[in-house]
Amino acid sequence: MKISNAIKYIGVNDHAIDLFEGQYRVANGMAYNSYVILDDKIAVFDTVDIDFTAEWLHNLPDALGSRQPDYLIVQHMEPDHSAGITAFMDAYPHAVILGSATAFTMMKQFFGMDFADRRMVIKDQDTLSLGEHSLTFLSAPMVHWPEVMVTYERCEKVLFSADAFGKFGALDAEEDWACEARRYYIGIVGKYGMQVQALLKKASSLEIRTICPLHGPVLKDNLEDYLNLYQTWSSYQVETDGIFIAYTSVYGHTREAARLLAEKLRALSCPKVSLADLAREDMAECVEDAFRYGKVVLATTTYNMGIFPFMREFINHLTERNFQGRTVAFIENGSWAPTAAKTMKSMLASCKNLTFAENEVHIKSALNEESLAQLDALASELCQGYET
Repeated sequence: MKISNAIKYIGVNDHAIDLFEGQYRVANGMAYNSYVILDDKIAVFDTVDIDFTAEWLHNLPDALGSRQPDYLIVQHMEPDHSAGITAFMDAYPHAVILGSATAFTMMKQFFGMDFADRRMVIKDQDTLSLGEHSLTFLSAPMVHWPEVMVTYERCEKVLFSADAFGKFGALDAEEDWACEARRYYIGIVGKYGMQVQALLKKASSLEIRTICPLHGPVLKDNLEDYLNLYQTWSSYQVETDGIFIAYTSVYGHTREAARLLAEKLRALSCPKVSLADLAREDMAECVEDAFRYGKVVLATTTYNMGIFPFMREFINHLTERNFQGRTVAFIENGSWAPTAAKTMKSMLASCKNLTFAENEVHIKSALNEESLAQLDALASELCQGYET
């Protein structure tokens, strides 16, 4: 893929993978991106996953022609981007490797060597001239590993963004960018909103025409849309007005309550209502929706004096990723000693700026007149401000 006359894409598509990082379902595979800038000096940006290193090295000469690379720039040491480092350095013995000090520490850990005789340790705002093209390195610690840096190329206004602005899916998959980028961001980077905000602040002073991430497509058009989404996600703002109902159910009674609430909310003209069975739907997509919408309803059964396992896992995912700034409501079911609402509130106690709905729904085994009235009251409260 040709990004410009001087900049080429040399990454690979992985359609064999089913779980990314051992947990995220990727029905349309993954892309491991790598790039090369051809100038007086040649710089290669990052390598690829170990299963594709041989393919990547085989294809690299197509981009290089008869020339040899001068630099390997390592922006991120996660193995899906760094696994080919030693093979590259063996294949090109005159190349110099560039990375942060922490990156070289990790190289020693991963490969047993840190290329002390062929390396250049770079710091925030360091520069490197390739000829017409000039690189500025920007430190981006914890976006989403501590060694990460991104690179700005001044001649063509390109930001090589490491894992930022990445998404799930191979490059030949036709799918909505925002959906899979949101799931990727919330799942993998979401905990580090403050650090992403710091990177966005650095990037705001740059004129950017193209973003080259390590996963997903190269971004050229409507860059403001992508930047605005990252601003929303990293500041934990509400992206979509609406209500997300996440439930678990053993014998169907809690499911009935969750579905009935969704019907009542729609009847009251709530702008968007999304419903998910945590035991059956993709957990990462459910977590994504909790961060997307402004209001979240958690409905579950009391289980072993706590809550049902899938709800516990779901709330753990939320708290691990700094869930905040939302309205949360509770539906609990318990046949003899209900504790679900209390347990869920306790689990969310560390979250910032949560507003708990005044109305709660307490089901004892099955819905009755009292709990149906509580559903009505909760629906009315949640739809305040949405009525047309």
